[in-house]
Amino acid sequence: MAVAALGAVVLDCPDPAALAGFYAGLLGGKVEDGGDGWVELTGAEGTLLAFQAAPGHVPPRWPGTDGSQQFHLDLTVPDLDAAEREVLARGATVLDAEDRKRTFRVYADPAGHPFCLCTG
Repeated sequence: MAVAALGAVVLDCPDPAALAGFYAGLLGGKVEDGGDGWVELTGAEGTLLAFQAAPGHVPPRWPGTDGSQQFHLDLTVPDLDAAEREVLARGATVLDAEDRKRTFRVYADPAGHPFCLCTG
């Protein structure tokens, strides 16, 4: 018997509205900003994604031996090349995409959180 249900995945960042807009461009949905440092991406398929203001936010390092990446998001896409063009145009940076034969590539969102584009 489950004790709880996953309510949301929350990303700390310096600008919640901007980061929510980045993910809305990737996943769809609507940015809901109550103006209190908490922003939600609603209407997108899957678990609620929320963004919380963290003025002293230090992005995780990937890869790094001096700190963990904490967690990352795996985003499933039908075409890695097309998705890569879109995420880069929206402000992502490449962390590891050299091996073009793999079924995934690693990027950082504009606040520095790692995420992967993956094929099924």
